[in-house]
Amino acid sequence: MRIFRNIQDCCDFRKPVVTIGTFDGVHRGHEVVLSALNDIARNTGGESVVITLWPHPRAVLQPEGGNIRILSTLNEKVMLLEQKGIDNLLVLPFTRELASLSPEEFLRFYLVEKIKVRTLVVGFDHQFGKNREGDIAFLRYFAAQNSIDVYQPDAHLVDGQKVSSTLIRKLLEQGQVEQANTFLGYVYPLTGKVTGGSRIGRTIGFPTANIEPEDPLKLVPAGGVYAVTVLADGMWRQGMLNIGWRPTINDNLLNQTIEVHIFDYDQDLYGKNLTLAFHFRLRDEMKFSNVQELKQQLERDAMHTRLLLASVNMKQ
Repeated sequence: MRIFRNIQDCCDFRKPVVTIGTFDGVHRGHEVVLSALNDIARNTGGESVVITLWPHPRAVLQPEGGNIRILSTLNEKVMLLEQKGIDNLLVLPFTRELASLSPEEFLRFYLVEKIKVRTLVVGFDHQFGKNREGDIAFLRYFAAQNSIDVYQPDAHLVDGQKVSSTLIRKLLEQGQVEQANTFLGYVYPLTGKVTGGSRIGRTIGFPTANIEPEDPLKLVPAGGVYAVTVLADGMWRQGMLNIGWRPTINDNLLNQTIEVHIFDYDQDLYGKNLTLAFHFRLRDEMKFSNVQELKQQLERDAMHTRLLLASVNMKQ
């Protein structure tokens, strides 16, 4: 997959078949669009081109809100799109100036003049341009005037629900990682650097690595205890993870922590990057009367986690 960071770097595409979107999460709903994109490109002797926006539009247009949480970092999005067999990816820097363009201005400059689009593939709820005024009716009108074919696949349903990034975010915010993974089509990941901690876990037989997400906007699932797999030192390993405020230790009432205990592994990971994959949620975070009760619960959690992860493919 060729990657272009701005429109000036784009080269001439062969009969370009194009789709545009944020593609946050690159989930099963997006897969329908991307599959159609590739199929049309192959059948017409063209190239598939995905135009994605970065950073997320809401992070630019509503920064004061502070509530946007993304499903995929840019690196994750690039990797996921490459796995879908896309020929070309244009990462279009999203700015207020770009957002101010009317749908016609956007299409004419980027797709007609620069990319010379032949076919445009859009999702079931696609809207774009200033105030999201560009809908499917406008696209079909514009396309007819500019000899562009437009294809809009039907919405993808899973368990009777339309798959969307918004739905997946809500599930993760509620800790429903198994359902979120069903809609994503893969296990939800989070990558971050190991930072220093209080090392209290080591004293009770459960040393943990404290994780700081690489992107502050990356969505962290709801607080609680999770069964996870962890990419550490180039190998996937089993582990259990706690997201919360450590009420029993009572040393972190202001900042939420992400702490992972990796089974059968006790190497110094300080300063290294780990990738976590969220498979199951075990329980809410709890406050115990003392550290001994906490240790006993962690032992039960570890047994439960090993059972849950026994059938998980560790090759990811």
